[in-house]
Amino acid sequence: MPDTNDSTLALPELPSPWRARVPGYADIGALVELRRLDELQGTGEAHVDPAGIESEVAGQASWTRRQLVAVGPDDIPRAWITVHDRAAGRALIWGYFDRDVPEIDEIAAVFYAWAESAAVAMARFRGVEATRLDESPFADDTRQAGWLTEAGYAKRRTWLHMTRPATADEASLTPREGVMVRPVERHENGMPVASDLQIVHQMLETSFQDHFNSYRESFSEFVQRLREDPGHSWDHWWLAYVETDEGAHVPAGTVVCSSQAAPEGGTQGTYVEYIGVNRAARGRGVAKSLLATVIADAARHGRDRVTLEVDADSPTKADELYRSLGWETEYVTESWFKDLDLSD
Repeated sequence: MPDTNDSTLALPELPSPWRARVPGYADIGALVELRRLDELQGTGEAHVDPAGIESEVAGQASWTRRQLVAVGPDDIPRAWITVHDRAAGRALIWGYFDRDVPEIDEIAAVFYAWAESAAVAMARFRGVEATRLDESPFADDTRQAGWLTEAGYAKRRTWLHMTRPATADEASLTPREGVMVRPVERHENGMPVASDLQIVHQMLETSFQDHFNSYRESFSEFVQRLREDPGHSWDHWWLAYVETDEGAHVPAGTVVCSSQAAPEGGTQGTYVEYIGVNRAARGRGVAKSLLATVIADAARHGRDRVTLEVDADSPTKADELYRSLGWETEYVTESWFKDLDLSD
């Protein structure tokens, strides 16, 4: 994928005394605080990972992003918008705004317009004729919803962010009978075996193809994107197998997790990035076996919780499965989309 964190787009004009510029390494501390305030407002608790923000601004994650900050005379960022070149025809938009700034409504309008221009440039670079902008505000953030509405976005989905504790006595949890779960195989140097990564990708592509907003992502994009996360670790990837009538073990599902940043004064957790079950293997306890493996791994390594995100409107009723296994909703976000036709 191209390096999209450049300055080829013109910097927009902001109301005085504000100006827009590209963020740099020296801004990381201020951006951590901006993200922390955003999370406190939306969830009542902050799980900000400074390493993650460093990656977005000046690390691997910056390679697939374009971004701007708004600064005043003190040159400290009070607003930050990022456009992530997620995949062909997909751009994730992330906007963080200091609500105490008197001109913040005007700044937000300018930033969302600039984000659209950045997403269009990314799509044209890829040679695609349509792209979708996707922003995820907190469900109760009526102010950001207003900015998105004015920018032409529409609410399309609701997402439950769920959590459950991982306790020491759960370290011995095992998969269900008839399901085998194993870590992705790794070489002596700790790097994963290519064939296992390809199976993970195949499992996710096939298991999600009937889900809302599903789209194909190339293998290289999939691996690169997950590696950008500072919480990424190859020992958080597992494959599940079931036995056929002929006695052979065939891939049936996968789960990919990462380490979740510790809240202030707390400990790390495990975050379920993806869990997918092959449609032919559904109803055999594969998902529960994968989740039991994740919970047990978290408990063994001293992580105190397992969190995940689920589509509240999914016809599979996945949220009911999670609730039956001890997960509870911590907070709610929404998907707001804007679809652009670039064929003209």
